[in-house]
Amino acid sequence: MSDEPLSQKEIEDRLKELPGWAYEDDRISRTYRLGSHFAASALVAHIAAVQDELNHHSDLTLGYNTVRLSVNTHSAGDAVTAADFELAERVEGLAPTHGAS
Repeated sequence: MSDEPLSQKEIEDRLKELPGWAYEDDRISRTYRLGSHFAASALVAHIAAVQDELNHHSDLTLGYNTVRLSVNTHSAGDAVTAADFELAERVEGLAPTHGAS
C-alpha cells in the first residue's frame, strides 16, 4: 500500500463511504458509542489487534463508553493515505460486533 498522501478530493470521496468519519487537522477520525465501558475496552483491544496486523497504528482514546480513533500516516509527513482508509474500513467492519454505533 502506498504512503502517498491523498488529495483533498480523494479524501472527501472516500469519506462518503465511511459514515461517521470526518477529516480535520490532517487526520481522519471517528468516535464510537458503546453500551458499557467493558464493551468499549473490548473494541479497543480488537482495534489494536487489527493495527498490529496492518502495521499501521492510530491514536485511540478510551472513554467510559466511547472509543475515539484518529489516524494519519507519519511516514507520509502526517498526511492521510490509503493505509488510513484501510484501517478505518477494517474498524468499521468490526465495530458493530461490539455493539458500537
